[in-house]
Amino acid sequence: MHKPLLCAMPGATDFGAALGRALASEPGALHVHQFPDGESNPVFRTPVAGRDVVIACALERPDDKIMALYLSASIARELGARSVGLVIPYLPYMRQDAHFEPGDGITSAHFARLLSSCCDWLVTVDPHLHRHHALSDIYGVDTRVVRAAPALAK
Repeated sequence: MHKPLLCAMPGATDFGAALGRALASEPGALHVHQFPDGESNPVFRTPVAGRDVVIACALERPDDKIMALYLSASIARELGARSVGLVIPYLPYMRQDAHFEPGDGITSAHFARLLSSCCDWLVTVDPHLHRHHALSDIYGVDTRVVRAAPALAK
């Protein structure tokens, strides 16, 4: 059986390399081509068919990165990945977890549906949970939360 294939999104290569060492995974080559109009075209240079694929992505400034992540995970599935997991240290769109004023929406739930539609599992660090008691309240995939406080305390 193959080790998991770890692919890092642009901007997350150092994080992806460190994560890959910790997981004893095989590094995968994922290139995200940007067309002149800003569209993303992810291309897996390492075959993913039949593999467990882990995609590492830093999502600070999420609107600049989410489409490339969504397409990368969706393409991994399209190409026959056995499973697709996302490791996202900062999980955005968690603060809008209720209707605060007329006309606004619960973007945390919409974002959760988007990510749940393209992966099998997700790991993040200390998400902003206030009105949602757990990520499973809004995510339709397996989720794990890593607590940062013990590592920071050391």
